[in-house]
Amino acid sequence: MGFGGRQLSAEGLSVGYGKKVVLSGATLEVKAGQVVTLVGPNGCGKSTLLKTLIHQLGPLSGTVYLGNLSMEGMGSMEIARNMSILMTGHVQPEFLTCREVVEMGRYPYTGRFGRLSKEDQDIVEESMRLVQVEGLSDAQFSRLSDGQKQRVLLARAVCQKPKILVLDEPTSYLDINYKMMLLATLKKLVKEQHLAVILSLHDLDLAEKISDHVLCIKDGKVDREGRPQDIFTGEYIAKLFDLEEGSFQPSSGSVEMGKVEGEPKVFVIGGTGSGIPVYRMLWRRQVPFAAGILFENDIDVPTACALSGHVILEEPFRPISRQAVEKAEKWIRSCEKVACPLESFGPYNEPCRRLREMARESRKLVTDLDEL
Repeated sequence: MGFGGRQLSAEGLSVGYGKKVVLSGATLEVKAGQVVTLVGPNGCGKSTLLKTLIHQLGPLSGTVYLGNLSMEGMGSMEIARNMSILMTGHVQPEFLTCREVVEMGRYPYTGRFGRLSKEDQDIVEESMRLVQVEGLSDAQFSRLSDGQKQRVLLARAVCQKPKILVLDEPTSYLDINYKMMLLATLKKLVKEQHLAVILSLHDLDLAEKISDHVLCIKDGKVDREGRPQDIFTGEYIAKLFDLEEGSFQPSSGSVEMGKVEGEPKVFVIGGTGSGIPVYRMLWRRQVPFAAGILFENDIDVPTACALSGHVILEEPFRPISRQAVEKAEKWIRSCEKVACPLESFGPYNEPCRRLREMARESRKLVTDLDEL
């Protein structure tokens, strides 16, 4: 089946269970060499949409296409020769080795007796090498860690030689090492084998890094779609997930907690990333703080402003103003303690070194952060 650029698409798609509509009016397209990611709150319909795209659920209305052909009436073997699926908890084979699990990916091609040819065996070995699980070939699948299982199942999906790969929360229950390995391998496969990939992810920072196109689902519809840089903004992510506490920081792709209320007790002289661990430590201890003097383009700024309502900012690439220095001196006099994780000072932030000396002379400078 020749698909050309468009591998998987849907028009006017409504999905759900029985007569209950979970998501309606969805239109989407996944092209070869592209990763499309679904994001949205729990229960918004991401998994239901994916189950409909893979023909596990029938659409309530609308049409799903493989290439230019409607999937309605397609047989499971025809679908399996073009689409591989990795759903969370979808396969739990007992008493099978990892190689035997990967071999299952060749069954759409082996005929009624399921015998693997030499070519099939070569594809199995190639797939295990690509996903870097060849060392687990003889291991019993059920005894593997969750991360190892996901990689073996990805090898099985690749072994199918699909044009389209569908994954539902593939990083769930994985530690950061396995998450990075799995997604790096997936991106490599997309590039080398020109796969079309659609997946759902809860990890917004990873979704921002891996995606070519993002579909945001909320309130029973596709709320917005576009490039990652257009989707992952603080304002929109807060709206998408109805954030009442904290904020999404586009610069880091992470969520910061909300501000600590109250009059600042600690003044932090930070910058160049040095203040971030201190701001977060003070938040964990629920100690209100002020921070400065920071240039507006400093890496400290998003976290400082997220966690404190008292941040002294200056325009970048120009000397610190006397007005900013006076504000900082006022905070040093009113706060109980001063922390200065910043270790080096250049011509532009020389006033910060003098602020540190002021704090030392007033015996407020804390060198051991455990004392804050």
